[in-house]
Amino acid sequence: MKSWPKSYPLALFIALLAFSPVLVLVLLASSDVAFFDSRNLDILSNTLLLMVFTALGSILVGIPLALLTTYIKLPWHRFWLVLFAAPLALPSYLGAFTFYAAFGPGGEVEQLLGINTPSVYGLAGSTFIMVLYTYPFVMLTTRASLASLDASQFYAARTLGMSLSLSIFKVILPRIKNGIAAGALLSALYALSDFGTPAILGLDTFTRVIFVEYNAFGLSQAAMLSLQLMTIVGLVLFLEAKVKGTQEQPGRHLYFWPTQSQIGLMLSVALPVFLCAILIPLSVFFLWLFRDGAGNFQFEYAWNSAFASLLAAIFTVLFALPVAYAAIQGRIGQILERITYMGFGIPGIVMGTALVYLGLQLPFLYQTLALLILAYVLRFLPLAVGTIRSTTERLDNSLVNAARVLGAPPSEAFRRVTLPLTTKGLIAGAALVFLEVMREMPATLLLGPTGFETLATYLWRVYEAGYFGMAAIPGLILFAISALGLALMFTGEGGKKLGFNEEQRH
Repeated sequence: MKSWPKSYPLALFIALLAFSPVLVLVLLASSDVAFFDSRNLDILSNTLLLMVFTALGSILVGIPLALLTTYIKLPWHRFWLVLFAAPLALPSYLGAFTFYAAFGPGGEVEQLLGINTPSVYGLAGSTFIMVLYTYPFVMLTTRASLASLDASQFYAARTLGMSLSLSIFKVILPRIKNGIAAGALLSALYALSDFGTPAILGLDTFTRVIFVEYNAFGLSQAAMLSLQLMTIVGLVLFLEAKVKGTQEQPGRHLYFWPTQSQIGLMLSVALPVFLCAILIPLSVFFLWLFRDGAGNFQFEYAWNSAFASLLAAIFTVLFALPVAYAAIQGRIGQILERITYMGFGIPGIVMGTALVYLGLQLPFLYQTLALLILAYVLRFLPLAVGTIRSTTERLDNSLVNAARVLGAPPSEAFRRVTLPLTTKGLIAGAALVFLEVMREMPATLLLGPTGFETLATYLWRVYEAGYFGMAAIPGLILFAISALGLALMFTGEGGKKLGFNEEQRH
C-alpha cells in the first residue's frame, strides 16, 4: 500500500483549522431563534444593491480604461497603466474616511472653499467609493483578455465598412465577456466583504450590522448574519470559478495611433478617476497634517501594526509550506489546499466573530495577540500558499533526486536543496501577507488585545470620535504601505500575471 506523503498530515491539520471558523459559526448560530426576519430583508437588499451597483460601476469605468491602456499608443504607457491600477492597492476605507470628512454639510470642502457639496452618505456614496477602488479588477482582467485577442476580425469588420464604435461593440466586446465577468465578480466579492466603507458611510450591510451586533453582545445573531453573508459570498465564488478566461490563438495586436489632441481628450476624461481615488484622499490627509500636525499619534501604533504583521507573515509562511508541498504531490493535497483557500473568502468581520466565540470558550486565548495572529494566518494563508506553490512547481526535481542518490535523507535534501531554491517564493508570500495585515481592520477591531492599537484601528477610533485631523499620520503611513503593495503587485510574477511586463515587448 502506497504511503501518504509526509506533508499530508500537517496539511490536513491546517485545512481543518482553516475550516473551523465555519463550524464555530454554525454552532454559535444554532442557538439563535430566528433565521431570517424583516430586518434581515433590509440588510440583504442593501448588501445586494451595493454588490450589483459596484459590479456595474466597475464595468462602466474599467472597460474604457482597459481599452485605453491596451489599444491606444500612449506616451509613457507603463506610467498610465500603474496610475490607473493604483486604487487596487488601497483599502477603500481610506477613501470612504476622507470623502466622508471632505464632502457634505460642514465638510472640509465647504469650510475651505465655501462650496456646498453633496454628501457621500448611504448607498450612493458607498457605491461611488466601492467603484473607485474596485474598477481595476475589471480593467486588469479585461486587459488580459484584450491582449490575447487576434485583431484580424476587427480589421475585417472595418474593411467591410463597420464604424469604429460598432466594431468594438460587435467584434471585440463579445469575445472578452468572460474577462469582464471575472473582474466584475471580483468587484462584487470585494463589496460583499468590505466592512470599512459601508460602516463609515452609514449603510447597513451585513458587515456593518455584524459589527453592531458584536458590540451589543449579540454573538448568536452576528453568527447567523455571518452565515447568511457567507452563503452569498459562496455563490459569488462559485460563479467566479465557473468563469473561464478567453482562449484564442495569438495573432495581430490591435493598436490605435490617435493625435496628440485626441490623447489629451481621452486622458482628461480618464484622469478624474485617479483624482477621486488617490489625489483627493491624499490631499485631505496632507491638509490635516499641515493644519493639525501629528496630534497625539504615537508611533507605537505603527510598531504594533508592523510587529503583528511580521508575526503573521512568519506563521503564515510556516503554515503554508506543508499545504503548498501537499498540493503538488497529489489530488488529495490539492483538495486540502482548496479548503485553506476558504479563509480568503471569509470576510474579516466574519472571521473575527468566529474567533471571538472560540476565544470565549478558551479563555487563555481570549483577547490575546496569539488569537489575532491566528485570524490573520487563516485569512491570508492562500496568499502565501499560492506564491510558494508556484515557486516550488518550477523546481528541477533532478536536483533533489541527485541529493537523494548521493545519500542525503529526505529531511536533509529538503533543508539543503528544496528550501534554498524556494526562498524567493517564501519571501514574496511573506511580503504579501505582511502588507495585507498592515491594512486589515475588521478582524483587528474584534480580536485585538485590550490597549493594542494598530494603524487601522487607530484610524477607526479617530473616525468614531470625530477627530478627523488626528488621522493624518496613520492615513499617510497606510498610503505608503499600499504603494509598496502596488510595487510588489507589478513586479516579478505578479506583473507577468497582469500582463504588465508584456508592455516592454511592444
